[in-house]
Amino acid sequence: MTAGQPLFPGWNWQDPDALAGRFDEFTARLAECEKLEQVPTGLPHSREDFQRLGITGIEFAAFRTAHRHGLATDLVSRRTQAATTQPGPLYRVDGEDYFTELDIAGPLPFDGGCVEWVYAEHLIEHVPLPVAVGWLAEVKRILVPGGLVRLTTPDLRRYVEGYLGGSFYASHARRLRMMKVGPPMPDRAAFMLNQVFYLYGHRWIYDHVELRHALAEAGFDPAAIEPREFRSGGRPDVAELDTAFRNDESIYVEATA
Repeated sequence: MTAGQPLFPGWNWQDPDALAGRFDEFTARLAECEKLEQVPTGLPHSREDFQRLGITGIEFAAFRTAHRHGLATDLVSRRTQAATTQPGPLYRVDGEDYFTELDIAGPLPFDGGCVEWVYAEHLIEHVPLPVAVGWLAEVKRILVPGGLVRLTTPDLRRYVEGYLGGSFYASHARRLRMMKVGPPMPDRAAFMLNQVFYLYGHRWIYDHVELRHALAEAGFDPAAIEPREFRSGGRPDVAELDTAFRNDESIYVEATA
């Protein structure tokens, strides 16, 4: 890099349409892997199929899940230099993880009561509310009785409180600097509030009440919906999937089928 050359040429936090292309580039790089193998037995559908593979639950919006008994799923294809995943099959990635490509806007290709848990970190805000409710209804369908779904998503209340003078915005901007996601964000309060709505492909932002509403509309018993804290919940193995770099802005909610 020559003297005077910007570290992030062309990056403008205040141009959501242009930044969408940059984020797509980042996502494509994250989806790269060394080895893809299509599993001959195909995608699991029944509870017995999942048990044969040693899979107990599904992590959505994840190229790779840290749960050793999890199935990772994402709308974006995983790819090597020679191969790319397609919707439908089950893949073994780098000889370690199970992955399947799917779209949460449609019915899930699994039988009812087939998994013990579902986890989704910062997914639900990327789809319109009716799509979110439809997906959550499908999640309830595929959970065994007593199964658990854990959701994390940006907390609208924290952003509003930050706008009104709280300390959240400074720590949030510092987190993004540490992640090396673009140049420093503008420190104007109005910008910081706007970016959670208009960047990253976000479509609907939640507080606890709105998240409870979506879960209840999907058929979950309101009495079985509980707020949680970072890496704390009904199943420690699932709560451990929370990533530390998002906990400053996230709400955590679990619901039992």
